[in-house]
Amino acid sequence: MSSSSNVSQLMLLLSVFISVLIPNALAGNFYRDFDVTWGDRRARIRNGGQILTLSLDKASGSGIRSKNEYLFGRIDMQIKLVPGNSAGTVTSYYFSSEGATHDEIDFEFLGNLSGQPYTLHTNVYSQGKGSREQQFHLWFDPTRNFHTYSIIWNFRKIIFLVDNNAIRVFNNLESIGVPFPKSQPMRIYSSIWNADDWATRGGLIKTDWTKAPFTALYRNFIANACVRSSRFCRYKFANYSLDAKARNKLRWVQKKFMIYNYCTDFKRFPQGLPPECKRSRFL
Repeated sequence: MSSSSNVSQLMLLLSVFISVLIPNALAGNFYRDFDVTWGDRRARIRNGGQILTLSLDKASGSGIRSKNEYLFGRIDMQIKLVPGNSAGTVTSYYFSSEGATHDEIDFEFLGNLSGQPYTLHTNVYSQGKGSREQQFHLWFDPTRNFHTYSIIWNFRKIIFLVDNNAIRVFNNLESIGVPFPKSQPMRIYSSIWNADDWATRGGLIKTDWTKAPFTALYRNFIANACVRSSRFCRYKFANYSLDAKARNKLRWVQKKFMIYNYCTDFKRFPQGLPPECKRSRFL
C-alpha cells in the first residue's frame, strides 16, 4: 500500500475519532438531528429543518426524539408555548435514558387558563427515582415570543437556565448517598400531550377541546455536548460555575417565582426531607 494511501486512511480514522470526542456545537437541524416518534402529522418540521411544530388534538399529541445520545454538555432549545387557554396540556423538553433505572432531566410547561401564568415544572431522575420537583412561574409571557431553555450537565451539577438565567442547580451529592445522573447517555425529547388529570390546578381544570389543536413551536436547537462518553468531554464541562451576578439572579428567581420546592414539602416527606435538602449549597 502506498504512503499516500496510508496517510489518507490515517486522516479518515483521525476525523472519526475527533467526531466522537469533540462536542457538537453546531446549530441544530430538526430533519438531521431528530426523529418523529409519535403523533404522525401532528409533528411538522418546516423551513428546511429550522422550525418544529408539535400539536395536540383530542385524538393524540405528538413528539420527537434526538438521533444522538449525549453525556454531559450544554443543550439549548428555543420554544414558543401554546397561547390562550392551554389548560390541561403539557409541553415538554427533557433528557432521558432508557429502562427501569433511567436517568432524566425535565422541563415541563403546564398549561393554564388564558391570562394566567404557565407553570414551569422541573425534575431530576437518577436510577429510576425522581420526586425532586421544583416549579416556577415565569417572569414573562412564554406564548408571545420564543425564549431559550437550557440544560448544563456535567458530573458535578445540573443547571437549569431560562434565557441564560440559572433558575435551579442540582449538585452531585453522591458523597451523602444521593444518586446523580452521570453514567447513562440520554436522548433529547420534546412533546405535547393531554394531562388534564393533574396538569392544571391538580386536575381541577380540564382541557377545552374546542380550542384544539394546541400547538407549540421550537427552533434554534444547539447541542454543545458529547455524543459519547469520553474523558475529554468529562473534563471540558466540569468547571462550569455561576459567577456572583448569576447566583444573585438565581436567588431572585427562586425567591420571587418559585411556587413549589420538594425540599420544603414536609407533608410529602413526614419521615424527613431528602438528604440533599439539608445541605446549604443545595439551590
